[in-house]
Amino acid sequence: MTTTQRISRFPVPEIKDLPEDIRARVLAVQEKSGFVPNVFLALAHRPDEFRAFFAYHDALMDKPGNLTKAEREMIVVATSNANQCQYCVVAHGAILRIRAKNALVADQVAVNYRKADITPRQKAMLDFAMKVSQAAYAVGDEDFETLRRHGFDDEDAWDIAGIAAFFGLSNRMANVTNMRANAEFYAMGR
Repeated sequence: MTTTQRISRFPVPEIKDLPEDIRARVLAVQEKSGFVPNVFLALAHRPDEFRAFFAYHDALMDKPGNLTKAEREMIVVATSNANQCQYCVVAHGAILRIRAKNALVADQVAVNYRKADITPRQKAMLDFAMKVSQAAYAVGDEDFETLRRHGFDDEDAWDIAGIAAFFGLSNRMANVTNMRANAEFYAMGR
C-alpha cells in the first residue's frame, strides 16, 4: 500500500497563487532541475521569510571565494546529518554528488565525514563547521589557527560559520515543518 506524504505540516500554496517574484523563482528552478524542490513550496507559506531565506542562502552558497561549491555543500550535508535533518541531507547530498562529481564521497560525508575520503583541508573545514553547528560557544582562536594551517583565511572561516549557522536554521525549520525530500533527489548524481 502506497501512501502520499504531505511535504509540510503547514499549508503549502499552489504555484499559481504565489506572489509573482516567488512564482518566477520557483518556475526557474523547475525549468533548470525538472522539478520543484519541496523546500520552495513549504517555505512559500510565508512569502517575506521565503525571500529573506533565499537571499541569505544565495549570498552564502553562490558567492565566489576560496571554498568550492562542492565544499559548501559538504558543510551543509555534514552539519545537517548532525542536526538529523533528513530533508537537507537528502537534497544537499544530491547536490554534493553532482558538484563533487563523486557519489561515494558525497554519501560518506552524509553518513560520517570523519571517515570520508576527503582531504585534510576539507576535514579541518568540516571540523570547524561542526563546532559552529553544535558548540559555537566553544569556538576559539585555536580553531582559526587550525583553519589557517590548512590554507583558510578569516573570510573563509566566516563563510564556513555562516553556512553552518544558516543551515542550523534551515535544519530546524525543515524538521519542525516535517519537510519531505522530493523522490527525484535520491537518484540525482548517481
